Amino acid sequence: MRVAFLGPEGTWSHEALLVAAPEGFEGFGLPSIRDVILAVRDGAVDRALAPADNALEGSVGPTIDTLALEAPDVVAVGEIVHPISHALIARSAIDLDAIHSVVSHPQASAQSARFLARELPGAAVLPASSTAEAVRLLAGRDAGVAALGSRAAAERFGAVVLRDGVEDESGNTTRFLWLERGAVAARAADANRDDPPAPEDERAGAGQGALRAPGDGPGGRPHRTILLWWGDGASTPGWLVDCLACFAERSINLTRIESRPHRGIRGEFMFLVDLDGDATRAPVSDALEALRLRADHVRVLGSFPTTG
Repeated sequence: MRVAFLGPEGTWSHEALLVAAPEGFEGFGLPSIRDVILAVRDGAVDRALAPADNALEGSVGPTIDTLALEAPDVVAVGEIVHPISHALIARSAIDLDAIHSVVSHPQASAQSARFLARELPGAAVLPASSTAEAVRLLAGRDAGVAALGSRAAAERFGAVVLRDGVEDESGNTTRFLWLERGAVAARAADANRDDPPAPEDERAGAGQGALRAPGDGPGGRPHRTILLWWGDGASTPGWLVDCLACFAERSINLTRIESRPHRGIRGEFMFLVDLDGDATRAPVSDALEALRLRADHVRVLGSFPTTG
């Protein structure tokens, strides 16, 4: 099985993949989240693992935007939640006051913002495509450049951990989505079927990342649905309340809601929610039918058994 992840090896995406991937997988580290998702869309890989949101910083924009606007046939068929703890890393042991620049993925920098302001107030904070890439590049930089990344990345690229656990809040986690297209993904995304879901499809997997086809699951295992919508009505007073009423009137619990700028239409916003329930079954399927009467575009990003 070919699985894409945000590379290079040593990223948090790679660590999460090693924990939860099916046995016998072949990993492909790609340079951006967009590349990871489009590899699934184009059939270059069978599956991908992409970061969806972080407990401290919220949604990972490139994942949501690419799924919504560039990969309509790719959906989430499972999730895993992976603990995140950043380290301050350099190519050799140096004093913190000798560091003039810190490079990392913007999410990692934001998650460690208070540490950087307190301990490295004069250091420039520079972006990198991933935490592992930031650590990998230390070898070609001067000694005053540090990176934020994992201890595993430091070991992998022969760097030195100067400080461990520099994230601003303990217990930080990132939720990753298993992404797929084809027959299994189509069942996950089909929110308007009248026939009952197919029997649960147990497939190769390990730990909390094991994938299952949609359905109630053993013992009525609860589902989560990720949903995105937008439309011209957003400029009308009360439109968003009217959309949300589709769920409230059916006693459907929304566990997250946020808005994102629509990258293809200036001034338009998309609305993203997580909700409890299976998109292929009432009452969620009924709510989606009602929402489609109010919003021009409704996109089910995934509907799958929760991790617990």
